[in-house]
Amino acid sequence: MIHAISLMTAWIFQATADANQIVQPRLSSEAPAVVPGSTPQSVEPMLNLSDSTFLGNGVWQWLALLGILLASFVVGKTVAFFLERHGAKLRESGRLRVVGRIFGFVAGPSKMFCLAIGLYVAGLVLTLDAELELLWGKACATLAAIAAAWVVFRMVDIVEDLLQRLTSKTETQLDDQLVPLIRKTLRVFVVIITVLLIAQGIYELQIGPLLTGLGIGGLAFALAAKDTIANLFGSVTIFTDRPFQLGDRIKIKGHEGTVEEVGFRSTRIRTLLGHLVTLPNAIITNEAIENVSKRPSLKRALNVTVTYDTSPEKLHRAVDILREMLAARMEHFHPDKPPRVYFSDFNADSLNIAVYYWYAPAEWWDYMEFSEAFNFELLTRYNDEGIEFAFPTQTLYVKQDSPLTAEVKLP
Repeated sequence: MIHAISLMTAWIFQATADANQIVQPRLSSEAPAVVPGSTPQSVEPMLNLSDSTFLGNGVWQWLALLGILLASFVVGKTVAFFLERHGAKLRESGRLRVVGRIFGFVAGPSKMFCLAIGLYVAGLVLTLDAELELLWGKACATLAAIAAAWVVFRMVDIVEDLLQRLTSKTETQLDDQLVPLIRKTLRVFVVIITVLLIAQGIYELQIGPLLTGLGIGGLAFALAAKDTIANLFGSVTIFTDRPFQLGDRIKIKGHEGTVEEVGFRSTRIRTLLGHLVTLPNAIITNEAIENVSKRPSLKRALNVTVTYDTSPEKLHRAVDILREMLAARMEHFHPDKPPRVYFSDFNADSLNIAVYYWYAPAEWWDYMEFSEAFNFELLTRYNDEGIEFAFPTQTLYVKQDSPLTAEVKLP
């Protein structure tokens, strides 16, 4: 950097010296004499201007630089317009849609590539010293490399589309979340490779000693980033073991909600209250996870209580009504778990009938609608049969065993 500044300073002094050599026209009230065969004095300033130099280059060289840059911008704009237009037509027609997307990806970087070519041609026109000429060529190569990397960076989207088509054919949604992670990884990889190629291939920097120096501090870095590394391995465990997938309702560390996103570092869960909880992947892999969405059915344990003055015949009828209602709804129950009804207990204030059924599929709101319809029918049929539901009551019996009486006299 210091060497480049010194070169620029030398160029400025050289330009100042060259500018002082420009011959200024004489200002006189007398008409100049024209000698036959000589150049008129009115043309001398133009000739002197054309022969003048600035930063070691003549005026025509600077004008050529300006023209080349203008031409490169125009050509780049034209090529980008052509590629974008034809790419849009291919994408809309449905034929060669991938080629149309590639045209669209190349449209933007093509302007930078044309600029790199223009600067390279301009370097051939300008008069540069050896060091500056080398630096100019490296700058042009850097622009071209960045333009090429830009194309590859954008073409990662095609790989993402291909992976999304493959993952859409699977039942799990967790691999759908893996696609954005692969896209980010590929883009970071392209950036790293581009930086290394520019540094080592164009500027001839020694990357080996730099990497060796980084390896010395690698242990300290690993100790400082041990939590990040643990979270990274935790994400790998989640993707391979698949304890849940996107959209599943889970319970973990006192949080219950729906899985919204699984990243390299953390997993986001939307709770039933609408709150967004972010848990590090290292914690998730070391905790017990209850996947509520994987339950095959929803179990209901219902206690139907009737009063103690219910006759045995009515109690039998109460049990039969429940069994009839469940038998009429067998298509809503899990095939391996039939419903059960029993006269189970003598409670302190009621006779208890235990009802168990397993609703399938395990859709919560469908289960609630089913239970509501079941409860309404149960209430209606018990009322029609004259069966009374029990509620917590106490009956007090006062027994008088003593024959003593008391006589009260009023004054």
